[in-house]
Amino acid sequence: MMLPDDLMVLFINEGTGKLRVDSSSAENALAGAVLIELVNSGRVAFEPNGKKLQVVDPTPLSDPLLQESVLRIDKPLSPQKSVERLRKKVRDNVAARLEDRGVVRVEPRKVLGIFPAKSYRITDERVAVEVRKAVGEVVLGYRGADARTGSLVTLLQSVKAVHKVVEGDKRDMTRRAKEIAAGNWAGDAVRRAVEAIQAGVVAATAAAAAASSGG
Repeated sequence: MMLPDDLMVLFINEGTGKLRVDSSSAENALAGAVLIELVNSGRVAFEPNGKKLQVVDPTPLSDPLLQESVLRIDKPLSPQKSVERLRKKVRDNVAARLEDRGVVRVEPRKVLGIFPAKSYRITDERVAVEVRKAVGEVVLGYRGADARTGSLVTLLQSVKAVHKVVEGDKRDMTRRAKEIAAGNWAGDAVRRAVEAIQAGVVAATAAAAAASSGG
């Protein structure tokens, strides 16, 4: 599975079928995961000055989600603006991918008996256990991070969700997650890209929170 799929599985509360984070945080983090995949694919990269992301290889991608997403980067964009571009419908699109693969079942529900919403049921427990185990071992310090787990922990930390998906002492795990985000688990170019995308997710989430509160 790709990073957005892993992240969505981590966000799902298997007991309630709801997400462990608010919608805005989930969508920004998922958009960040898509952006990391686009950078890793070689289709998107930073401008020489390192400030904005742009498409550097227009070759079509075989994955529909990534291809639809790369088309949204129609001009050089800051990491925050890139995240904001990619977050539209990203949660539904990733959930649909997981449902097609038999990992998640999406069910309709009502909030307060009136407002339509969705529940997410894990149907392939093996997948959920694998990704939670991998991230948990890294966050709890049992093993070092690799490119996959390092990216996931960094994205979780960007929306302050590490303690929501891994059981343990919140303070210790937050400290460890910050160390991982700044670690050397990937090549320098990838790590700098992930750091910038993390900052973009944080900024996009803060902007969304301010807008929702009328600030």
